[in-house]
This record gives sequence, structure tokens and C-alpha cells, in this order.
Amino acid sequence: MSNKVVHALYDDDDVLLSAVKAIRSEKHHIEEVYTPFPVHGLDKALGLEDTRIAIMAFIYGCIGLSVAVAMMNFIMIEDWPQNIGGKPSFSYLENMPAFVPIMFEMTVFFAAHLMVITFYMRSKLWPFKKAENPNPLTTDDKFLVEIELHDNEKALTALLEKSGAIDVSIIEKSE
Repeated sequence: MSNKVVHALYDDDDVLLSAVKAIRSEKHHIEEVYTPFPVHGLDKALGLEDTRIAIMAFIYGCIGLSVAVAMMNFIMIEDWPQNIGGKPSFSYLENMPAFVPIMFEMTVFFAAHLMVITFYMRSKLWPFKKAENPNPLTTDDKFLVEIELHDNEKALTALLEKSGAIDVSIIEKSE
């Protein structure tokens, strides 16, 4: 396994997208792409699989709905039933229309907060984590493609320059 990587710097997202397609068509493996903003279609061009965060959002919403139903049933029906506005407190189903806003809010609350926590844990982001950005220009207006070298330096450099890279450099990657 090589410790050398090629960094190709681009200044336009459309050029980057076509370059990624050209690099992948030549069967080179792109390690990472650093961008200052999300580039539409880049995930498909890189061949990344779809995210499962939507499935998790649904599951987290169901958990929130279940917690809301259990909480309201316990608080308003079993533990301390009250006659509020003449509404009966004999069963949860009789009072459910009044509880719909609470169920909705708890569903959204659980889905949103647990999705954020899941995203940060999956991305290995936490407070005080050292930045992994190899080039500070990618936080401003440049795009960087990182490709691992496998004894194909000249062909890969020529391909990157042909694809519109404004700077191609070979970096010794520290693990």
C-alpha cells in the first residue's frame, strides 16, 4: 500500500464533476473529494451507495411517536386524570384528538435530534476533533480530489491536468 497520494485542485464544480467521471472511467480509485459546498450529483459520480439516514429518520420518528403515546397515556389517563374543559379522561382513545399536536411534535423532535446524533457519530465528528482538511482553499472556493498512487504517476498526472485541474501535486500521506 502506497503512502503517496495525488491532490488535484479544481476551481469550478462543473469541471470537478466531469473530472471525477473521467477519473472513474479510467478505473482510478478516488479516496476523497473535498468541497466548500455540496455538489449536486457528486455522490452518484463517485459511485457512493445511497445513505440510510431516511430509514433511520422513520425509525426515530416511530420511537418518538411511541414515547409520546406512552407518556400522554401515563400522565393524562393513568397517573393523574383531570377533567379539562369537560373532556372525559376514561381512556386514551377518547382524548386522542387533543393529543395529536403533542404526538406530531414528539415525532419531529425525536427524528431530528436522533438523526443529528447519528450523523455525527457515523461521521466520527465530535467536539474538539482536529480538522482533516488537507488544503485550506477547499473551505473557501476550491475543490480537491485525492487519489492514491499505485505506480501510475505520469498517466494519472496527465489525466488530471487534461481534466481541468489547476494544480496537481503529489503528497506523502501521514497515517
